[in-house]
Amino acid sequence: MGSSCSSSKCKRSYAASSSSSNSSNSSSKRKRRYDVFLSFRGTDVRKNFVSHLYTALHQSGIYTFIDNREMRKGEQIQPALMKAIEESQVAIIVFSKNYASSSWCLEEMAKIMECKAQKGLIVLPVFYKVRPTEVRKRKRSYGRAMAKHESKFGKDSHKVKRWKDVLFDVSNLSGWHVVDEDEAELIREIVNNISRQLVATPLHVAKHPVGIHPQVAELNRMLKLASDDDVRMIGLWGPGGIGKTTLSKALYNDIFRQFEGSCFLADVRSEAPKGLVSLQEKLLSEILLGQGLAVSNIHKGITLIQDRLCHKKVLIVLDDVDDVKQLDVLAGGPKWFGEGSTIIFTTRNKHLLTSRGIDKDCIYEVKPLGNRDALALLSREAFLSNDRISEDLVDKALHFANGHPLALMVLGHLLCDRGEREWKSSLQKLSESPNEIINNALKWSYDGLDDYAKKICLDIACFFIGYSREYIMKVLDSYDFDPTIELKVLVEKSLITEEKETLQMCNLIQLMAMDIVRQECPENPGGRSRLWDINDFCSVLSRPPRHLESDALQSIVLILPKPEKICIRANDLTYLRNLKKLIMKNVHNTFQDAINLPDKLKWFEWPECRPCIPKSSSDPEKSTQLDLHESNIHALSKQFEDPKKLESNNFRECPSLVYVPILDRTPNFKEFVLPSSIYKLQYLKGKILKKGPKVLTFSQIRARSGPSFK
Repeated sequence: MGSSCSSSKCKRSYAASSSSSNSSNSSSKRKRRYDVFLSFRGTDVRKNFVSHLYTALHQSGIYTFIDNREMRKGEQIQPALMKAIEESQVAIIVFSKNYASSSWCLEEMAKIMECKAQKGLIVLPVFYKVRPTEVRKRKRSYGRAMAKHESKFGKDSHKVKRWKDVLFDVSNLSGWHVVDEDEAELIREIVNNISRQLVATPLHVAKHPVGIHPQVAELNRMLKLASDDDVRMIGLWGPGGIGKTTLSKALYNDIFRQFEGSCFLADVRSEAPKGLVSLQEKLLSEILLGQGLAVSNIHKGITLIQDRLCHKKVLIVLDDVDDVKQLDVLAGGPKWFGEGSTIIFTTRNKHLLTSRGIDKDCIYEVKPLGNRDALALLSREAFLSNDRISEDLVDKALHFANGHPLALMVLGHLLCDRGEREWKSSLQKLSESPNEIINNALKWSYDGLDDYAKKICLDIACFFIGYSREYIMKVLDSYDFDPTIELKVLVEKSLITEEKETLQMCNLIQLMAMDIVRQECPENPGGRSRLWDINDFCSVLSRPPRHLESDALQSIVLILPKPEKICIRANDLTYLRNLKKLIMKNVHNTFQDAINLPDKLKWFEWPECRPCIPKSSSDPEKSTQLDLHESNIHALSKQFEDPKKLESNNFRECPSLVYVPILDRTPNFKEFVLPSSIYKLQYLKGKILKKGPKVLTFSQIRARSGPSFK
């Protein structure tokens, strides 16, 4: 058997063991020395049929193994022949009158069928002047030959039973029966068939196919759930660089020989702009093995695919599809293909699959590698020198890549043959600015979003990872549009995930999104649409008023891990004319006077607000959410007595609150959260609405025990 690939060993013992433990997940590489192995009985056909066949194969450039008589010594098949069988892609067994009389030939045949079962060796029988039924049922010369073997080795010997079983199996394979046919014409047919078989070679999967085998096994189980007569359509879905193409190649290699024709159309997204007609022609050409079918337009291509493939069992992989039109013109539905066909799509957009009727149970989400496989892949790329790398640095690299195969390979290439100092420097840079190769692979999904979905994607990346879906919906809803469909699209495009009612995002996608915002104005944070870093915010505030003005900045969200003091002066925020969202937590203002809020503010959340009263510079009507819980505020300014669009207030844990203004002119009011010390309120004028016409008076509120009234 050909040698299998071995991984370079990490100099840390934990990395070396992890790498070696994953060797079983890598595809063993068979060294192919021969295109064809010829098995025959020399005394019957060496000087006629086989000689002519060998010459024709050789003239067609098909490298063929044919043994010589000097190699046949003793009863056991020689190691050289065993190796030649293992290193061949196709085996031709020529069954002639005296083939079964040779125990050598029978052992050779058994080895060939073993390689067929274990390694996908293609086996083509030729029945030369014997009937397939004679071989299958052991009649005439085959019956006499097997009787002699039974006499010599024993009727119940394992060897004889094995030969009988193999004879039966081979005789049921599709091949050629030679009786009185024109042998020259038959040989041409055999050579043409083998030429087509050799064209259908396995695809290169990956340099280091780590973690592939279990996923291929799972996909095979998914395929077997359907009836053999069904046309199976399955989708592989996930973000860019996660391994969809690699996995689909491995699956293709595992099953393509089970079909009458196969085609792997790579990178459809990139090829489609060159013309869908050319993709239709390529599909037909590969499946029909070179038949020149001219496709003049898309509609003719659809008809040709339907007509030529509707009775043919085919395997088709459409890799990286991104538009429904690609599916419609290349694989429009199950009725296009023959019984037992399998059509596989890889895409970054789950909706593309479900919108074309692919059942959710037939969509396989390609997920990041587990820690063990991730370490194995990184080790094989990075550890080629004698440098020792600390476990802490390796863990940081793994944490950055987050199981993403492309990121692991890029990291491994970047850090290969580098010392610890270079590792530290590279990882620090990557944490601040994404790698271009990784970024480009991920950014395509973002580029395909509409403007609203892009805004939401950037908001989640910069501010809200790990927050509850309900809270994020409320914040986004303050923009006066319902974000439900956009959130669903982000999930379908693998840009966010939903976990236990929270929204999550891969750190690589987060870095990509944050970089998009930084590139809006690399040198001036005030010229960007979003700020989330306290240093950037302080940099903006430190500018003179004439340089502080900004029309670009729309959202400031500062969620600090521990309390910090900054100085926000009375009119600082009013210079941010388009600021719509201001959320600050653990931010303590050293400025003691009232702060003016910008006119267009829609969401204001500041738990640590000082006793001063926030106020709008002129028009508070557009502020829809006021959140000041856990603050020392003692009164809500009269400017908020008539906010026509105000929907909710939160004064939870505001023990100093003693004054709330009139709220009966707020038709959109939905929620009012009061502190547990509600009994301290000296004034609560007006009415509070509860999801409809029911009115709660102040006396009724005092009778309630809970702090939240909706």
